[in-house]
Amino acid sequence: MKTAAIIGGGVIGGGWAARFLINGWDVVISDPDPEAERKISEVLANARRSLPALSDVAIPKEGKLSFASSIKDCVQDADWIQESVPERLDIKHKVFAEIQKHCRVDALIGSSTSGFKPSELQQGAARPDLIFVAHPFNPVYLLPVIELVGVHTTLEKAAAVLDTLGMKPLIVRKEIDAHIADRLLEAVWREALWLIKDGICTTEELDDAIRFGFGLRWAQMGMFETYRIAGGEAGMRHFMAQFGPCLEWPWTKLMDVPEFNDELVDLIAGQSDAQSGKYSIRELERIRDDNLVSMMRALKARNWGAGALLNQHDARNRPSLPDSIAAPLRTLERVVPIDWTDYNGHMNESRYGQVFSDAGDVVMAMIGADQAYIDGGMSYFTVDNHITYNNETHAGEAVYVRTQVLEAKGKKLRMYHEFCRVSDDELLATCNQLLVHVSLETRRSCEPGPEMAAKMAVLHEAQTRLPRPASMRD
Repeated sequence: MKTAAIIGGGVIGGGWAARFLINGWDVVISDPDPEAERKISEVLANARRSLPALSDVAIPKEGKLSFASSIKDCVQDADWIQESVPERLDIKHKVFAEIQKHCRVDALIGSSTSGFKPSELQQGAARPDLIFVAHPFNPVYLLPVIELVGVHTTLEKAAAVLDTLGMKPLIVRKEIDAHIADRLLEAVWREALWLIKDGICTTEELDDAIRFGFGLRWAQMGMFETYRIAGGEAGMRHFMAQFGPCLEWPWTKLMDVPEFNDELVDLIAGQSDAQSGKYSIRELERIRDDNLVSMMRALKARNWGAGALLNQHDARNRPSLPDSIAAPLRTLERVVPIDWTDYNGHMNESRYGQVFSDAGDVVMAMIGADQAYIDGGMSYFTVDNHITYNNETHAGEAVYVRTQVLEAKGKKLRMYHEFCRVSDDELLATCNQLLVHVSLETRRSCEPGPEMAAKMAVLHEAQTRLPRPASMRD
């Protein structure tokens, strides 16, 4: 079991802890704040509800969480150490010195700093090459990108670890204050302050310009790919020629900053309270997380951007096909995502069909009807589904499907699925499913080839010897 040490248990440190823990790492946290355990538990509650919902396969078993009273006890067995203390260089230097005094000589030490360069962090360190910037975005347990800055050989090792956590390591080519993303955010922030100070818009109106407009484009294509489309068929070169002269126009106040005084603070804070004051911070976190999960799952269906990364992570975690066919088959295990629920607060009936379809796909793969087979022009179509709903299913619940093959002969593949809750094995729904082998060229049923027929015969013989499922009706 891998161990991560988290130094600093605030919002970012707690997010790191959740990301490691839910991906199967043991986590040890050191934070002098007497409220640290409570704060961490609240972050973990949000993470446990949202992060597993991004996956369409079973996630690793959660690691063990513990708290250490000292940095020494926290880091001594750690493979990865993540520093998330306040943004003061003197504090960080003291923390790194204490860490490297007690940690393993090969331990990776990432800093969540949003502004300092690695050369600044490494000053006076015993093993400077192992200290690097690993700058995340809140919530760390959901947003995948991590800006990595430091010694290349160390960053390669760090990137390999982050890959296993379902994250997107972004290696910054040269060190610079505030790295990449925060420099962009700082530019937007400065301009936003001017727009509000000058009475052009309110905080809510400015946010609307982002969330109803370019923010949606940026979330799935970023800046330059978006602008490439804006250039039309001629692409980016045309866009640059058309809009390049705008750089010389006085559209921005980025070269200047408004005076940061009580008047500006009161203006921003007052408008923000009017905009969002009806929600608590915890409520806003839940809203944010649910929306992020839904948006990222939409990108996942298109295999694009952050969604493509999620699909790659699922592929790494996807279990192998069932080994034994002499027992009911465990064909699916996953967590119910928030976007599967409806206005009644439980899983929508259409998603039961998806669950049983996914379970049937596993049986298809067992007899050779995998993606390569489908690409070759043959597949199975569903011709009959009979679903019985036994109990409610809610977002965040871990569920599984137990499948028994009732018939695997000729064109027919008939299965009986039992959909259950992991925590108590409660039966949630059943499905009697009939598939028929088809040619994708003619779109008509046809007999499978001899190789598949032989696999079907073996599966049929083993599964039809099993007792009839207790939940199966006449």
